[in-house]
Amino acid sequence: MFYIVMGVSGSGKSTVGKLLSDRLNCDFYDGDDFHPPHNVDKMDRGIPLTDSDRISWLQDLRQLIEQKLQKGETGVLACSALKQKYRSILQHEDRRVIFIYLQGDYNCIRSRIEQRQGHFMKADLLTSQFAVLEEPANALVVDVSLSPETIVQQILNSLA
Repeated sequence: MFYIVMGVSGSGKSTVGKLLSDRLNCDFYDGDDFHPPHNVDKMDRGIPLTDSDRISWLQDLRQLIEQKLQKGETGVLACSALKQKYRSILQHEDRRVIFIYLQGDYNCIRSRIEQRQGHFMKADLLTSQFAVLEEPANALVVDVSLSPETIVQQILNSLA
């Protein structure tokens, strides 16, 4: 199985994803680490990414997922996956890919972004993320206002 922890920036994807991978005893991958330099540069300058900016990044992530699944490995990926078409690329009709949506309201998530340091994603880009977010119909949905440990326990309970 491959689990994709998704949501807008600041929803806790990396934190929850790392905890989940520890509990599942599998590898964790942060989608941000796979962005090409020009994407990081745009986000660092406060410029939202376009669909064309994201396509090669999504294809690289899909290739990672396919490689791990072909080896029979379990993995956890933190990835915004804001639109259905992005999720379709990542999942590619593979039922072994499960989305976990970290759902939260704008004010809660913005306050989190404003408190973190050293990340290329700026708080001003959060509005654009909420604007393009297409909430998933087929995902495990968890409330981001809970503690990361509680979120992971809810995920594990739902997967059991």
